[in-house]
Amino acid sequence: MHRAFKVLSKTLTPIASNGIFSLGSSSSSSSSSSSSLLFQFHSYSNSSSPIGSPTRVQKLIASQSDPLLAKEIFDYASLQPNFRHTYSTYLILLLKFGRSKHFSLLDDLLRRLKSDSQPITPTLFSYLIQIYAQADLPDKALNTFYTMLQFNCKPLTKHLNRILVFLVSHRNYVRPAFDLFKDAHKHGVFPDTKSYNILMRAFCLNGDISIAYTLFNKMFQRDVIPDIESYRILMQALCRKSQVNGAVDLLEDMLNKGFVPDSLTYTTLLNSLCRKKKLREAYKLLCRMKVKGCNPDIVHYNTVILGFCREGRASDACKVLDDMRANGCLPNLVSYRTLVNGLCDLGMLDEATKYVEEMMSKGFSPHFAVIHALVKGLCNIGRIEEACGVLTKSLEHREAPHTDTWMIVVPQICEVDDGLKIGGVLEEVLKIEIKGHTRIVDAGIGLEDYLIRKIRAKSRQF
Repeated sequence: MHRAFKVLSKTLTPIASNGIFSLGSSSSSSSSSSSSLLFQFHSYSNSSSPIGSPTRVQKLIASQSDPLLAKEIFDYASLQPNFRHTYSTYLILLLKFGRSKHFSLLDDLLRRLKSDSQPITPTLFSYLIQIYAQADLPDKALNTFYTMLQFNCKPLTKHLNRILVFLVSHRNYVRPAFDLFKDAHKHGVFPDTKSYNILMRAFCLNGDISIAYTLFNKMFQRDVIPDIESYRILMQALCRKSQVNGAVDLLEDMLNKGFVPDSLTYTTLLNSLCRKKKLREAYKLLCRMKVKGCNPDIVHYNTVILGFCREGRASDACKVLDDMRANGCLPNLVSYRTLVNGLCDLGMLDEATKYVEEMMSKGFSPHFAVIHALVKGLCNIGRIEEACGVLTKSLEHREAPHTDTWMIVVPQICEVDDGLKIGGVLEEVLKIEIKGHTRIVDAGIGLEDYLIRKIRAKSRQF
């Protein structure tokens, strides 16, 4: 009689002479579970083996949701004379152990697989790398590369890259990843463009741009062709270090070598140039984009519009908006809001009013901050009538002004016409849903104080 194996904390005792299993001591609840397993074994059995063929055992193991029960079936089958598990059975059980995080069992099974001299496919190790990554075990992922060599299975470049991606996601493992990268060619695994990009990005994020540059130059020496991402990684790193001139030089090198920069590359450069207040260069780059095969999109135009407005050059931002339309790119809500705020800051209220009307005519709802800036500017120069017009139009678009806007405009209206015009405006307010930021009650309190002061002033005149 062979040794027993546990099933759900109980013992099934196999009787090898006739292939029938007898139950050891158990409760009624475990008996039903064990009986179910008995039925499965009998259903898979044939005349030549008490447990069935390796394929049938494989199916039985695959059907088990409990990895420990699957292991017991595997171990019992291994004890049968002249029985040998299939490679697929090993793979299924390895995956069960990995996904349930039984890593010591997984390691034991790998050793058994190696001693069993089964032919191994690289797919097994792809699964292992994925399992270790999901379990956040960088050391085990790193060792997988060398485990493959022990199985006489040559790692592929894709295995190297998957390990590198996982390792560099941990800051403490960037150097071990670099060591693996440098060691790979000794084992016949040659890094590709993606391998270099993974490490370049990691070193750039760590602030080691010089190492990233060295890797970039090594690509040319080893006949590895960089791609757009290779350039962009370095350009983004230089821009983060405010070395925008170096990033522009890289762009020129990129263009000279026949590469067509993508949208994200231009966005990075335009944003950096605007932040460094190199607006002339940013505008020139925007104009060159179409010629160089990358049509500017709304993000590129809005980046330059924001750059000009930040520097008090809203009139130049208006020209960018005109260029945008001419190039078939329609302004969006961000375009208008940025431009109107910039114009209001400069006191260019007529232009700001024109763009607010334009944006509302196209169905865009102005942010209450835009309304506030325009109303405040108009009130400051005594153009109360126009300020009321802006308020009315914003209310028609169901955009409720902020309390600060009301606190500015209500006293101004009262000064002009003794509160006659405010009635119409307040009626419009009451027709819409009062939002939290509207706070018309606060404005009403301010109006009440103002009217009381005015009544007392008139009383003193009599």
